[in-house]
Amino acid sequence: MNPRKLAQIIVGREELFILDVRNEAEFNDWKIEGENIDSINIPYFELLDGIDPALSRIPDNKRVLVVCAKEGSSVFIGERLAEAGRENVFYLEGGMKLWGEHLEPVKIGDLESGGEIYQFVRIGKGCLSYMIVSEGEAAVIDAVRTIRHYLDFAQERGVRIRHVMDTHLHADHISGGRDLAQAAGAAYWLPPKDAEEVMYPYHQLVENNDIQIGNGKTTIHPMYTPGHTIGSTSFLVDGQYLLTGDILFVASIGRPDLAGKAEDWVDDLRHSLYERYGSLPEQLIVLPAHFGRMSEMDREGKVWERLGDLFRRNPGLNITDEDEFRKTVTRHLPPQPNAYQEIRQTNMGKIEPDEEERRGMEIGPNRCAVHDI
Repeated sequence: MNPRKLAQIIVGREELFILDVRNEAEFNDWKIEGENIDSINIPYFELLDGIDPALSRIPDNKRVLVVCAKEGSSVFIGERLAEAGRENVFYLEGGMKLWGEHLEPVKIGDLESGGEIYQFVRIGKGCLSYMIVSEGEAAVIDAVRTIRHYLDFAQERGVRIRHVMDTHLHADHISGGRDLAQAAGAAYWLPPKDAEEVMYPYHQLVENNDIQIGNGKTTIHPMYTPGHTIGSTSFLVDGQYLLTGDILFVASIGRPDLAGKAEDWVDDLRHSLYERYGSLPEQLIVLPAHFGRMSEMDREGKVWERLGDLFRRNPGLNITDEDEFRKTVTRHLPPQPNAYQEIRQTNMGKIEPDEEERRGMEIGPNRCAVHDI
């Protein structure tokens, strides 16, 4: 089963039973989840002498997917299950490594200026990136490392990528922004307050310095919204969509600690959320850079919410006392992302790991949000 088929099963709320044969620590750190997904973890080495420990725990009436890190172990165990008479058994092509890289483009909607906006869902990692298309031109925001997806998508639609932007210096995944801009012959934009240590040239994202595509028909308006990082910048697109980066999510808010500045940045985070976003029209469609749980995704595979609804339902937007907000945001932090310091250094151009090293650095879930507020 390839990652695209698995993504369709999850988005379609189909039933699937997963036997994950990675070691227990890897499974507990990062697993495949969904509304109708059931999973168990039995490490591969426990099944080498026979698969009976698995047979008694796998239902007869469900499609079964065997999962491992790279593919090989799941093929072996899947074959043993089939030999034991089990039907409808699959292994995950490329394992969790390939699952973590799969991108699924989905159309969010049309622009009043005549263009469209697309969300690229990296479902296994929880990353969300965007392509704004207008009159044969495109801008890409928060591109992930596997840039071929964007290049192919643009070519299929006959559009030229003119601008590539990052809302902030990412710490949980390696940005594809710089490589994509170079491959497409586009301008690369980065918030200057996040770029003081970068080792490459870039264009500065400055508030009110609008970026336009489609012969000026579509406007991308940067808004300085610090808090997750000191340079975090949001984008108002065509007066309809608010791209919030890692400041505001559908079910939570951004964490302020990934540069070791939680106490310094928590007030910036509150101001960005409560004052800057609070002054914007309620009907804006919020499009974040990440999601943490499958419940944040709608039945079409999109992650979005109206700003007014978030101010009514998102717990991070409903802490009226400033001291309580500060305590909540600094105490409800999940573990930091895997290899996040190395990822930040890669995104600054200070180190240049090879492709296999980059893959290894990105293994695991995104951890950009404050959860369980």
